[in-house]
Amino acid sequence: MSAFAKSTFNASTYSASRPTYPSQLFEYIFSFHQRGSKLKEAQWQKAVDLGCGTGQATVQLRPFHEVTGIDPSQGMLEKARAYAEKSGQENESNNPKFNFIRGSAEELSKALPENESVDLLIAAQAAHWFDWNKVWPETFRVLRRGGTAAFWIYAEFRLPEFPVLGPRITAYAQASDPLKSVGNYFQRPGRTILERHLVDVPEPSTVIESDECDEFQRVYFCGDNVPDFISKDAPIHPVLMRTEMRWRDLLSYFRTWSALQTYHEKYPDDLKQPADPRFLEEDLANSSEPLDELRAGDIAMRFWKDLREGALTANPNAKVGPEDKVQVEWPIALLLARKR
Repeated sequence: MSAFAKSTFNASTYSASRPTYPSQLFEYIFSFHQRGSKLKEAQWQKAVDLGCGTGQATVQLRPFHEVTGIDPSQGMLEKARAYAEKSGQENESNNPKFNFIRGSAEELSKALPENESVDLLIAAQAAHWFDWNKVWPETFRVLRRGGTAAFWIYAEFRLPEFPVLGPRITAYAQASDPLKSVGNYFQRPGRTILERHLVDVPEPSTVIESDECDEFQRVYFCGDNVPDFISKDAPIHPVLMRTEMRWRDLLSYFRTWSALQTYHEKYPDDLKQPADPRFLEEDLANSSEPLDELRAGDIAMRFWKDLREGALTANPNAKVGPEDKVQVEWPIALLLARKR
């Protein structure tokens, strides 16, 4: 996405503030891949991560002998390369050969010119930006027979301890009020495709020759909170992606949103807004280190405070100080395809 390629984008902050992918997700994908196709057993030679970003998913591809990360952002690639090197030092017993190439999912011929050379092709939190009329043909060109494609996103976050806050989260992320929402500043239709759990991504058979794809699945890890637009017949699994965060870390996560960067480009004075006095004295007193954002009153801060006030309304005993912790979860939508 264009926001992540800008010179003002901070890949280190992005990496530190974003959630990590659960090991159970990779186990599910590897299990699908292990079953192989009807014609050939699965191979474990080469895996490729499209839109690899800072490398969080790339380093999880250790069952493969060679792993390639591809991303259009040079800053992201530098971060991913360093992350893979550090990860390799910590996992000497199983350390594949990592390499990173600048490129895009739609033009794999530059990064991956060889046909049928990849056993597993993944994309983590990038598939909603793809042009599928180009990506599906490229996917099945580079996959070996029996090879697997696994593309997934995590959608709008939830606070399971405070389900009543769901509408506030949706309003901030999707509505159009410029005083209360960044919804208009996400790049569309990509963000809409993410919000709709990839249901708008076409099946491979609508883009490529139908006999090239041996199997295609849409899988959801969203628990009991299943959106209406998901098929009643789709496989539904418990939520996998959850973590416990300090409230201040949740604010840092909000500041990684591409829409916030675009919002502040349009409304630069928003960054100069004085802080709302609600919580401010307590926030500063409870911070273990200086946090400049607490003194600002921009739209991310206003949303953060609104959530904490809502949590207190729902539960007067809730702990909402900057160092207090809160459970956060993200539903995952996964597309799985296998080449015949």
